[in-house]
Amino acid sequence: MKTFKTLLFALTIVAFIPVSAQTADEIIANYFENIGGKDNWEKVEAIKSVGEINYGGMMLPIEQLKTKSGKQLTTAVVQGQTFYQQVFDGETLWGTNQMTMAAEKSDAETTENFKNDLNDFPSPFLNYKEKGYTLELIGKETIDGTETYKIKLVKEPITVDGQKVDDVEFYYFDTENFVPIVMEKEIMSGPGKGMILQIKFSDYEEVDGLYFAFSINQGVKDMPSNGMGGITLTEITINPEIDDTVFKFPENKTTTDDKK
Repeated sequence: MKTFKTLLFALTIVAFIPVSAQTADEIIANYFENIGGKDNWEKVEAIKSVGEINYGGMMLPIEQLKTKSGKQLTTAVVQGQTFYQQVFDGETLWGTNQMTMAAEKSDAETTENFKNDLNDFPSPFLNYKEKGYTLELIGKETIDGTETYKIKLVKEPITVDGQKVDDVEFYYFDTENFVPIVMEKEIMSGPGKGMILQIKFSDYEEVDGLYFAFSINQGVKDMPSNGMGGITLTEITINPEIDDTVFKFPENKTTTDDKK
């Protein structure tokens, strides 16, 4: 694995990148060219990520599995106990209740919205038109001192309180290297409703010819996070061997449906 060096990378791509991209499609084409090639990304069947997450100042080991078939899970280890979050076996979405330590199924609306996001593997921009997504180049904007192209991505509608609403994300692509460094979207429900979720991507590194962001920081825009929610990856494996039983919901456990 080798580190994505900005200067070397810029020199490498200058031969085939236009000085100024004119359309959203040109930006996305350059993006895939720079991160390993669209054809190679289409061969990705699963991704395993290992690293740490900042949780209240504690660095917790995490692991994530994502597959093209839609099955996925995220685990974190806290004081020797493994917590499961956003686990999907193809039908059921579930996770560990942090208070009871019981496995709980998500409600129907959350599950249906989660299924929409499965189309984003391994990138929401891969064959986006076939997914029914639309792109719009909004213009240029400077983010943390870096000039970027602001791209509006409209995905499949989601359901919020029983009503269908547009699922809109804004990506900011570095104008030099054509990789996203920030994603923003409005929080549609819960305590943060109306706020803007902001995810920052950095430390791009190469794994088997494909480039991934190894530093991912998530928080609410314009609010200090103190590193809370920041993820630092240490290892990514492409197309690992996976035992599908890890995704299955543990039977005879408490579920949200049982509580209704």
